[in-house]
Amino acid sequence: MIPFFDYKRAYLDEKDQILKTIDNVASKGGFIMQTELNNFEKNLSKYVNSKFAIGVANATDALELAWSNFNLKQGDEVIISSHTMLATASAIKLAGGTPVPVDILDDGLIDPYSVEKAITSKTVGISPTHLNGRTCDMEKIMSIAKENSLVVVEDAAQALGSKFKGKNAGTFGYASCISFYPAKVLGCLGDGGALLVQDESLYDVFYQLHDHGRNDAGEAVIWGRNSRLDNIQAAILDFRLKEYSKVVKRRREIANIYQSRLEDIPEIILPPKPEENSVNFDVFQNYEIQTERRDELKIYLSENNIGSLIQWGGKAVHQCKNLGFDQVLPKTENYFKKCIMIPMNIFISDDNVHFISDTIQRFFKS
Repeated sequence: MIPFFDYKRAYLDEKDQILKTIDNVASKGGFIMQTELNNFEKNLSKYVNSKFAIGVANATDALELAWSNFNLKQGDEVIISSHTMLATASAIKLAGGTPVPVDILDDGLIDPYSVEKAITSKTVGISPTHLNGRTCDMEKIMSIAKENSLVVVEDAAQALGSKFKGKNAGTFGYASCISFYPAKVLGCLGDGGALLVQDESLYDVFYQLHDHGRNDAGEAVIWGRNSRLDNIQAAILDFRLKEYSKVVKRRREIANIYQSRLEDIPEIILPPKPEENSVNFDVFQNYEIQTERRDELKIYLSENNIGSLIQWGGKAVHQCKNLGFDQVLPKTENYFKKCIMIPMNIFISDDNVHFISDTIQRFFKS
């Protein structure tokens, strides 16, 4: 069996080091906002070349904190990609605004032209999602934002280390989120996230917001909430961050194998291949392919003991009609009829990747 993601191995493969890390933190009683969290925030900031990073309970909280500070009013609209986790939209809604989903490009990322078309007198922001470890065209998006005086909050939950023109996802806008969910490229052993900020005054506000409105002296200065990355998870993440570049390199190697084995199958659309010195540097959080025979392929893979996943339960945000969306987005709707993710993680061997590729080839030959 080749599972889509082997959650047990996220612990077992590094069990000794993880237990040592937990024991080190727990033995001194340093559970909340201690040295390990401070170290991780500094090292994360350095890795992505961000001015500041704040460890929070999860990436959704990071987005909610960002939008809550922007003081959205009823009727304020924020443009998002419809190909994203529902949390991208809910963070805006819960902060008092209205998420407006727009269409995507062939690579599944937000279409800057669709963004421009969706701007109205009510538009106050853009929240692009850097999906599957690939950064959006942030040059165009930031240009649109500047021309229309819009704020940009990036959903970089899946994109730690991904770059556009040499600049890291999550460092373009007003603020951004990173996710450390266990299946992410950098994952912890539960929920976890980070808020990246480039302005010191904003950092001070977000720091207060995530810790009950208290400043670094412990004095309550504004109303806030509790969204702190616990110290044990921070210590585990800091340990894993040291090897993160090797993990990204391995995922790109796997993507290259898939590319070489599957590129000659005309019924499949592959994600952009990993390239050096190109506009995009992708970290391949996921490997999402498209085919008209998606549902048949998923069954066939399962019959051959290969796990796969259709992202977001097979629905784009605007297809969640119970939430009041009424957009018609042809490219996104077509994408969601065809998209399927095959195993992409450091637990699979080259032999696994070749077996998966052989199975996919066999399916289409049949």
